[in-house]
Amino acid sequence: MSRQIMIQPISAQNFAPFGDLIHTGGAPDKIINQGQCERFHDRAQLDFAEGRAGISLFNANPRALPYHLDMVERHPEGSQAFIPMTYQPFLVIVAEDHNGQPGRPQAFLTQPGQTVNYHRGTWHGVLTPLHGPGLFAVVDRIGAGDNLEEFWFDAPYEVVSG
Repeated sequence: MSRQIMIQPISAQNFAPFGDLIHTGGAPDKIINQGQCERFHDRAQLDFAEGRAGISLFNANPRALPYHLDMVERHPEGSQAFIPMTYQPFLVIVAEDHNGQPGRPQAFLTQPGQTVNYHRGTWHGVLTPLHGPGLFAVVDRIGAGDNLEEFWFDAPYEVVSG
């Protein structure tokens, strides 16, 4: 089995098994603020077992391609949305669950202005901006208990441009 993962363009359809692609595609749901603002309403399904939604800021170091993927993580108690605070694409790595372990990872590249919301329990790579600054607002579960599982691969994958 090849340990190389080709990056593919992200779309709402091909990302749906892992979460929500949040973007301004299609017609706005409403025009607000005296006709000066388009509202694209309720674009992600936040899902928390216990606790509450919180907004945190993450400032991640930019990464380069090829990217070596040796670990993925998941959050069994809540979904997690990553909202870039710059107009830059970022790398999204996800894997289906196979009996409590991640399957073969898939890599997607967002377009500037797109955001992702990982479903609760989705295996995903760490925050991977390809350009600096790597500043993101993150909406996720705030609450008691451990909400992080990590899985380290026996051999790393190499993520490359498609």
